[in-house]
Amino acid sequence: MATDFKSIPIIDISPLVAKCDDPKRVQDPDVLEVVGQLDQACREAGFFYVKGHGIPDSLIKDIKNVTRKFFDLPYEEKLKIKLSAATGYRGYQRIGENITKGIPDMHEAIDCYREITPGMYGALGKIIEGVNQWPHDPPYFKVLMEEYISFCRDLSRKIMRGIALALGGSADEFEGERAGDAFWVLRVIGYPGVSNTNGQNAPENDIGCGAHTDYGLVTLVNQDDGITALQVRNLSGEWISAPPIPGTFVCNIGDMLKIWSNGMYDSTLHRVINNSPKYRVCVAYFYEVSPTYPFYALSSLAPGNDPHTVPSLHEQPNFDAAVEPLDICKEKTGGIKKFGKAVYGEHLASKLETNFV
Repeated sequence: MATDFKSIPIIDISPLVAKCDDPKRVQDPDVLEVVGQLDQACREAGFFYVKGHGIPDSLIKDIKNVTRKFFDLPYEEKLKIKLSAATGYRGYQRIGENITKGIPDMHEAIDCYREITPGMYGALGKIIEGVNQWPHDPPYFKVLMEEYISFCRDLSRKIMRGIALALGGSADEFEGERAGDAFWVLRVIGYPGVSNTNGQNAPENDIGCGAHTDYGLVTLVNQDDGITALQVRNLSGEWISAPPIPGTFVCNIGDMLKIWSNGMYDSTLHRVINNSPKYRVCVAYFYEVSPTYPFYALSSLAPGNDPHTVPSLHEQPNFDAAVEPLDICKEKTGGIKKFGKAVYGEHLASKLETNFV
């Protein structure tokens, strides 16, 4: 559970990035130091900065620049990729169309998801079937974003390998069917300054994005330079600012990891309020679970257990599989399961159907 933290820790994950696939990683003191820092950050705040992540600074800057260029376009141009149910909820949404807890958010965005072919995830996944809508202007938008997604997917996997070690499992605990072929979400977001609504009839509030937790495993946030807007709530209810730090991502854990860890790690409430007169851009990458994972407890896959005796669900899409606390985490938290089942696909479908005006 989150504590009364007053700041967000910074973790240099370069040793983990360099050796996360090395069979001798657990013998490396530098890797173990990173694992310990991840464990402390996830227990105390659920948020941390990562540096030494290996994603080129030039790409990080290019992503923010191309994002700003898109949002600078006339409204009519942005509407060419308008989000709708028919597009699988992929595309552009104007200011105030995204809803958090019933209140319109003061941001515009492009929403992208891992592309889903018809029938890939059964009836429950039908709502998000489709391909992403990429703008033709700027012309290099799609190429940059797809390169960026590839980097973020790889980095998220490496962070999850460190978190798996921190929980007391093996580094590949979240590989394969559990999250090795993870679903992902990318939100390209623009927050108007306090005196600028980009010529649109925006809602009259100052909440760029209302207080919420993320649903999946980990999120990587690429913040605009020089504008502090992201806030994280500690145990006492204080809102702690997470200012942009050059060369870093803000990383936070989501609800699925909270459940799998049986509450050892918390998904912390956060919000965005842009009090600056400047327009703020942000690109958030959400690393989710594998929609085909049968979600077995760690003990059932432990060494010595015959995997052929475990009922198999992985031969068919399992978007409606339930996430439950892992046995190894229950043992560390008094042997009591603190959370019931959560169905990833159901939540995502519900969110898509209710999150937009």
